[in-house]
Formats: sequence, C-alpha cells, structure tokens
Amino acid sequence: MFHIKEEEGKKTLVDESELLTVPDGWKEPAFTREDNPKGLLEESSFATLFPKYREAYLKECWPLVQKALSEHYVNATLDLIEGSMTVTTTKKTFDPYAIIRARDLIKLLARSVPFEQAVRILQDDVACDIIKIGSLVRKRDTFIKRRGRLLGPKGSTLKALELLTNCYIMVQGNTVSALGPFSGLKEVRKVVLDTMKNIHPIYNIKTLMIKRELSKDPELRSQSWERFLPKFKRKNLKKRKEPKKKNTKKEYTPFPPPQPESQIDKELASGEYFLKERQKKRKRVEEIKAKQADAIKKRQEERNKAFIPPKEKPVVKTKKASTEKKIDIEAIKEKVKNAKKKKLGALPVEEVKLKMAADEKKKKKK
Repeated sequence: MFHIKEEEGKKTLVDESELLTVPDGWKEPAFTREDNPKGLLEESSFATLFPKYREAYLKECWPLVQKALSEHYVNATLDLIEGSMTVTTTKKTFDPYAIIRARDLIKLLARSVPFEQAVRILQDDVACDIIKIGSLVRKRDTFIKRRGRLLGPKGSTLKALELLTNCYIMVQGNTVSALGPFSGLKEVRKVVLDTMKNIHPIYNIKTLMIKRELSKDPELRSQSWERFLPKFKRKNLKKRKEPKKKNTKKEYTPFPPPQPESQIDKELASGEYFLKERQKKRKRVEEIKAKQADAIKKRQEERNKAFIPPKEKPVVKTKKASTEKKIDIEAIKEKVKNAKKKKLGALPVEEVKLKMAADEKKKKKK
C-alpha cells in the first residue's frame, strides 16, 4: 500500500510501513504554558480514601506530595479525620491532564506504593494500572496461593517481571499496582490475569524474554513472531467424574402421551363387563382361592426344606504308609569299617600332615 506525499509541489510515493514506524529515541514534546496560555475554565477535583495503616506514612510524606504537585499548579489536601486525599486544579493550572496524573498519584499512595515510585506518574511517558484480583478466584486459600505464585520465592518472579516490562509492580491485598510505560503495563496485566486463571507466570516470563531478544533485531520487527514463541499445552487435567446414573432426555414429540386405560375399558377388553353380578362374584372368589392355594404350596415347600438331609461329602480312602524300606547293607558295613579306623575325636589324615609340616618349618626358623 502506497501513499502520495507532497513536498514543495512535488508528489512522491511513500510506503505505508515507513509511515507507521516511529523513529528510535523519538519523544513527544512536553506540554508547556505556551500551548494553553489562558488556563482552564472550570475547577476539577478528585478524592480517594486510604486505609488506616497508611495514615502515618502519608502524614510523613505529604509535604513532598504537595511540593511535587505545586510544580503543576495542583493543590492537594489530606483529611485524617475522614481518611481521604483530595486534589484540585487552580487558576494557574495550564495542563488539563495534570489533574488526571494527580488523581493517579493519590490512588497509588493509597495502594501502598512508596512516594519515590508514585511521583513518577507525573512524567509524560509513565502511566499506571491498578488491577483488581480479589474477585477473580472464589476460594480464599486458592487466591492466596496464586497471589504468592505471582510474587515467587523471595519475590524473584516479581523482580523478573519488573525487569522484563520496565514497570514497578506492587502486590497489596486484593489489588496489583503497576507503574511504567504503556507497553509494559499491557504485559503486566496479561501476566497477572493469567496467574489468577491458574497459568504459572514462568510461561509468560519465558515468552517476554524471547520477545525482548527478537525486538533487538531490526529485520524481524516487521515479521510475525509466532514461529519463535513457545506454545505451552495444559497437562494432567483432572477429568470430570461422570455420574453413575445418566439422565437421557427423550426425543421431543408434539403429540401428548396416550391416555391410560380406565377400569371399564379393561373390563370391556376382557369381556368381564358383560357378565352378570353373580358370575363376577364367582370369578373373584375363584381368583382368591387360586392365590391362596399358591401361597399354601410355597409355605409347605419352605417347611419341608428343614427335613431334607444335607449332601454328604464322599469319603476319601487314605493310602497306608509303607513301613518297609530298602536297607543298603553294604553302605552300613563301609561306615562301620571307617569308624574303626578312626579314633574317637582324632583329626583326619590330611589335617595331621599339614600340622606336621607347619611344626617342621617352625623348627628350621629357630
């Protein structure tokens, strides 16, 4: 896509990609009194409450807050009785956005951000974002675990995130306050929300590290980075337990269910309706007698079960152990001969020879 650019009566074609790129080190010029010499027409004011534990710190640093805001001609008041901070514009205020920055300053101070960091919001290239995380997780224990995961061991995860995004991050209670450039704030918000959705911040930190290295290469600036970025898949997901009884929905039909048969309909179908009263009575008596006969038969069978003898196990005949054993007479004779040769408690021949040889060696050494 090309655009026509006019320079001193000459028309030249310019590529769209060149128009969209911002030169390195370019900064927007600061807003001065010359841009708005007449000042503001109406007085604007913002107020915010602060918790009781911040009272001592705010009381101590309030003169510094007033001094910093007086440079932009904005008044600041601290009400310790109501526990609120108020900022208002004056007749000398020329920058219309100064009151918005002052409002953000008191908001950050209320959220436990130190004055040294909060005062940076008055600069042009610095913005802030207060992310509410209290309502993102239902269970309190789960919320505390995930908030701790965002901090990391000894605050290492938070420090890594600050270095990669060039933002100051403060985790306090149910909010996360971030202060820095717009691009960094966007990344901080994404990481914080993903952490509360049970996605570990280390995955986002890895992605940010890769993006940081890719941004250094001027050739890759205009290209897509998807091929370089890691794609993480969820593992060990707990499968939802299926119910034992599954309620299957019946197919919808526009017609109503068939009407159940009445007693008269049943009698008409069986022909009972046309019988006389005496015949009906006889039939009922016969049915009752048949039922009684069945019940008596079943009861009799249960009584007779006690008189049925149990089945006996078949007797297994045990084989008589053979007492006769073959005796090896020759082996016994050899044992007796060997016993006669040896004296009771005497050593075997080999051991005697070894002992004699050892005694001779000892004599020779002497």
